[in-house]
Amino acid sequence: MALILTIAMSAALLTAFIIAVYWRNVECEGEMPTSFFTFMAILFTSGLDVGLIMFPIPDFHVYANEASYAFTNPLALEFGFWGFLVWGFYFTTIFYFCIVEPKLKLFEIPLIKWTNNIVIIGTCAFTAYLFLVYLPDYIVAISDPLKYGLVGTVVLIAAASSTHIRYVKILSIGSTWLFFGLIFGMWWSGDMGFEGLANSMMNIGDYFYNINHYLAPITDYHQFYLYWWFAWSIMIGQFISRFVSGLKAWQLLVALLVVPSIPIAIWFSVLYFYFDNGIDIASIWRIAMVGVGVIFVINSLDSLMRLYTRNIGMTVERLGRLKYVASNWLIMVSLVLLYQFTPLQIEWVGLVVIAIYAVCYYLVAQRRHLLNES
Repeated sequence: MALILTIAMSAALLTAFIIAVYWRNVECEGEMPTSFFTFMAILFTSGLDVGLIMFPIPDFHVYANEASYAFTNPLALEFGFWGFLVWGFYFTTIFYFCIVEPKLKLFEIPLIKWTNNIVIIGTCAFTAYLFLVYLPDYIVAISDPLKYGLVGTVVLIAAASSTHIRYVKILSIGSTWLFFGLIFGMWWSGDMGFEGLANSMMNIGDYFYNINHYLAPITDYHQFYLYWWFAWSIMIGQFISRFVSGLKAWQLLVALLVVPSIPIAIWFSVLYFYFDNGIDIASIWRIAMVGVGVIFVINSLDSLMRLYTRNIGMTVERLGRLKYVASNWLIMVSLVLLYQFTPLQIEWVGLVVIAIYAVCYYLVAQRRHLLNES
């Protein structure tokens, strides 16, 4: 699996580089163009999930105590797993759905279409499953009924909010500002000041010095992250491509690599200051993290629900609001329980996505003459 992933990583990043060089001035515009801020807010909150909030502190402990990660510091590692280079996946798929798919329509081929939608549904449920798994780390002694009830309620809210695109936009912008507020609150509470934050952020520089280490799986845990990014890449590109507003290809790549990485870097640096200085996160901030995590889960789920229901014709107009919400809730809750009580893993979903990539590369090569037609 590691070899497959390494080849797929190389192919995906090489494709992004070729697009940015040879088609650098091609303008990407979606069917529902928005302002740059709204576009980036939708990208940031749809392209990430609760793991951004809940993973770093446990991850820092893992990185600090495992020899495989000794080549750099825990903050640089966490940034490498979440920031900069991996956003190149989204660039390739956004470009594809803006420029290539309207001409080739590969995702209207039944086998690709239905495989892609199964991936979307499975990855959507995995987001809710992660929230279920990590809740006990932030709400101490939470009972199982309350834990499952909270996850079920979050899925229900997401299903309801996916009924109209305006809710997706409102949640994206709102959750972005809430995330900024969480960063500020924990920075202020940690009494680190600007100097402490700056000193913490300097550790991220080691990521760029060792960036070659991130091109292939470092450990099984890094492999999990990379398959997770692959699992998200096509569906996020398909969804986010609708909101691009006339960015040239090179501008889109720079925006994707840099803009999301800035708040990620600041957030991780704040948390790393707590970790490095042995500061306990107060209960009120743990609750705040859960609150923002809930919003991120809702935002991710409603974006993906809206995508797959549109793709397969399972729309509000066709089913009615009540049946639409109930159907999506039942699908998601069933799959969350499947992740919980079976060996089902996100790595399997990532492998399926890599297979979709391979098929699309082949078909694009076969039909490349269609790309030159007006």
